[in-house]
Amino acid sequence: MLDHVSIQCGDAAASGAFYDAVLAPLGVTRVMDFGGAVGYGADGQPDFWIGPAANGGPNRENHLAFAAADRDAVRAFFDAAVARGAEVLHEPREWPEYHPGYYGAFVRDPDGNNVEAVCHTPQ
Repeated sequence: MLDHVSIQCGDAAASGAFYDAVLAPLGVTRVMDFGGAVGYGADGQPDFWIGPAANGGPNRENHLAFAAADRDAVRAFFDAAVARGAEVLHEPREWPEYHPGYYGAFVRDPDGNNVEAVCHTPQ
């Protein structure tokens, strides 16, 4: 349904370093730098973009959920985020209220967005 998503960042360099670290365990890398914006993807195609804030207004929290191949990748995402000083919203665990096998971890990025890594497979 979606081709790509882009969010604005108060400090693009800090956000770039954060997403470089937390997306790597999910097999997602920086694939393009374009005019101050950074594109990330798993197959060479930028699906997720970050860029400098352009509207001058306060950031409104977004929720971004990135697919993880397995529970180990969710844990590695979480560990990378914590190592970068991210606020922990929810440590890795099952969320049966969503559906059986839903395993996710939630942190805040440098701009206060709620960022999740999730897999949908049983242990």
